Amino acid sequence: MIRTRVILGYLGRIILIIGISMLSSVLCSLYYRESIIIPFSLAAGVTIVTGLLLVFSAEKQAIHYKEGFVIVSLGWLLASLFGSLPYIFTGCLPSFADAFFETVSGFTTTGASVISNVEATPKGLLFWRSLTQWLGGMGIIGLFVAIISGMGAQANHLFKAEVPGPVANKISPRVRETAKKLWITYIVLSVCCTLLLYLFGMDLFDSLCHTFATMATGGFSTRNASVGYYNSPLIQWTLTIFMFIAGVNFTLHYLGFKQRNLQVYLKNREFLFYTAIVVVASLLVTLSLSLGGSELSTEGKVRAAFFQVVTIVTTTGYSSVDFELWPNMALGIIFLMMFVGGCAGSTGGNIKPGRYLILLHRSIIEIKRIIHPKAVISLHFNDRIISDSLLINVLQFFFLYIMFLALGTIGLSCLDVDLITSITAAASCLGNIGPGLGEVGPMDNYSFIADSGKYLLSLLMLVGRLEIYPLLLLFLPDFWRE
Repeated sequence: MIRTRVILGYLGRIILIIGISMLSSVLCSLYYRESIIIPFSLAAGVTIVTGLLLVFSAEKQAIHYKEGFVIVSLGWLLASLFGSLPYIFTGCLPSFADAFFETVSGFTTTGASVISNVEATPKGLLFWRSLTQWLGGMGIIGLFVAIISGMGAQANHLFKAEVPGPVANKISPRVRETAKKLWITYIVLSVCCTLLLYLFGMDLFDSLCHTFATMATGGFSTRNASVGYYNSPLIQWTLTIFMFIAGVNFTLHYLGFKQRNLQVYLKNREFLFYTAIVVVASLLVTLSLSLGGSELSTEGKVRAAFFQVVTIVTTTGYSSVDFELWPNMALGIIFLMMFVGGCAGSTGGNIKPGRYLILLHRSIIEIKRIIHPKAVISLHFNDRIISDSLLINVLQFFFLYIMFLALGTIGLSCLDVDLITSITAAASCLGNIGPGLGEVGPMDNYSFIADSGKYLLSLLMLVGRLEIYPLLLLFLPDFWRE
């Protein structure tokens, strides 16, 4: 039985966290003496009061497994709804559909935007826009678990329902300690990124906003030309490195620092596969640019190739150049990278290299069984035996992912969006990437899409961020039965 009043208490705390987070953006507006301070403060006040009312009116009891999925799914939806209030109250975006799309894109770290002139947007809102990505990167529920004490076993239900990837990693037997250590690692890396960007020429505001977007693999920029605005090799290489880091399982970062041993990374097959994909794809794009007669210098070609491959693979979605002008070979590689993603346990979305590795190893086993029909061969992943149930889960994920991609493409096509734009927009939002091809290319945005299309893409973003199952369960009648 799903207990509504118990769930409302947990949802209230999540809304409260969102409201308190808004206050930092209000302070930013206050610092820059912007005219949106009052409506922005009102949005924060409404969010905080609503959260407090839900907390104080709810029953305080432990949650069950099913209730954990409900809290995670509704928590992300409510965070997006209340996170839209600053855009609506300040009048920055003309419709609720636009505000909701922008907020969902932020919290899910997609980076797709409907704002045409970013540089004309008040800095308080730009800060909130970037902060939503940073909060969503490591996970709203993960932050909730990390800061709320006394949750006990129910923290495990929430953490497992939100953590991305086919295999969940735990640093500590206690889930709250795991979430806390992951968030500390996230914060330390964010501070390092901010300091380097500031050192290499960005002002403090831009450094913070780009750090939020980079570490969350979100991609929102404070500039219309995105990272291309900063014609600085040092800044672009810094962002490339930190995007790559953000696409790695944060458990490896924590263990590598704690043990002072890089072997932690080299023993992880998913990390090695992820690295190989990035390096090979980047070298192929560099070759394509060279053969295509690009006027960039050798270093410029290598930098542009690595930057765009990393930003798409990790689902960050920055742009340093208009890659739609690149040769077809480079475009084809960029398109394929839209279906990779960061490692399990990273802030990157999408399918993830780990799932590809599991299916690749399983394919090899099936080939061996044709040669040796009586052989008993176990499927291993990072020195763990993969059960048949997990393999089925991975196969189902691929099927559902393709199904949602197809439905999204058909839905956008029905709104008179051209095929290339429909496919890449659906793939970009489902994979939490941001830019696509066609009318949603790196120098374009999603403002031209009808409101119904924005709601459809918002749903795809949430489905992609929660990795399908938590959100899909809410629509199954059996889930609500005892």
